[in-house]
Amino acid sequence: MQRPWDDWDHVLKVDPDKDLVDGETYADVVTCGTDAIEVGGTTGVTEEKMADVVEACAEYDVPLYVEPSNPANVVYRGGVDGYLVPAVLNAGDIAWLTGVQKEWVRIDDDIDWERTFTEGYIVLNPDSAAAKLTQSDCDLDPADVAAYAEVGERMLGQEIVYAEYSGTFGDPETVAAAADALADATLFYGGGIHDYESANTMADHADTVVVGDLVHDEGVDAVAETVEGAKDATAATISE
Repeated sequence: MQRPWDDWDHVLKVDPDKDLVDGETYADVVTCGTDAIEVGGTTGVTEEKMADVVEACAEYDVPLYVEPSNPANVVYRGGVDGYLVPAVLNAGDIAWLTGVQKEWVRIDDDIDWERTFTEGYIVLNPDSAAAKLTQSDCDLDPADVAAYAEVGERMLGQEIVYAEYSGTFGDPETVAAAADALADATLFYGGGIHDYESANTMADHADTVVVGDLVHDEGVDAVAETVEGAKDATAATISE
């Protein structure tokens, strides 16, 4: 069965708690060449902020997904293609593996299960907001990360495993180990993708690279370079 993300080389994650570069609009963001837009952030995201960004992006013909960091951030409206729900595999606080998700199910009778998917996160930057919030164990070598990836896919049924370095460029060897451990799950990579070369390097290992802060810090032209880098890596792999 074809999954929505099977053909995604590049995802642009927009943080509702952060501004765009002066002079740029969400029309510029959505049309930068990325394969999908994901709206979400770790801290400072409210339902109102989420709704504003979703509203601005929903009118364009690019797949649009909401990544809620807690149940209060879930926005239902036309134009949203689905929901990608993080489950942090290496969280020290078990709430970020099942607890937050349980609360969403408990309080929300409107969950669209046909369009709701989970992402098995492996958080790897100990200085990131995500690591601190989830109390993640980031002291992991490539074998540990590969094992978490395999647990996510084989034991927990994750169709997406997400190697998240959150703001810093990760270790390609570690990402490659995670990729080698997966049989059918899609490997997302996020963290420190800031130009053609960084996107091209990680796209050699991960199925999909996720770019986030760059759009807020440098703008859509910089993001477009990462799109090119990711897609060139995929094309090179296909031609081999």
